Amino acid sequence: MAKINDYYRKKQLIQQLAEELNKLENDEALKKELAFEKELCDLLMLHDKSVRDAMEILCLVDPTLMNEAEVGLTKSRAKRPLKTYTNPHTGEQVKTKGGNQKTLIAWREQYGAEAVHSWAD
Repeated sequence: MAKINDYYRKKQLIQQLAEELNKLENDEALKKELAFEKELCDLLMLHDKSVRDAMEILCLVDPTLMNEAEVGLTKSRAKRPLKTYTNPHTGEQVKTKGGNQKTLIAWREQYGAEAVHSWAD
């Protein structure tokens, strides 16, 4: 019975998505955006330019776009958040962005990795 329930649920989801897609395809605002995207891509190809080239030019025209462009064009991963570990046995705190901090390593050896992981705030 689980397979038939799964089948009908997925069939219902497909119908729902088809209806949503149909609404989107008839949306005038989306049509305008898709037309703009196509024209922009055609323009970039006509001049043999990439999106990166276009963003560099736009940042020269409007420097306020610099931060937004850097976020969109960088290929580095997001920075790790600062975590605070508080040892309930000693009250000692360790603040780190990575897991290879010497005190954390010592705590993991003494108390176990799962226990130390649970101490993170």
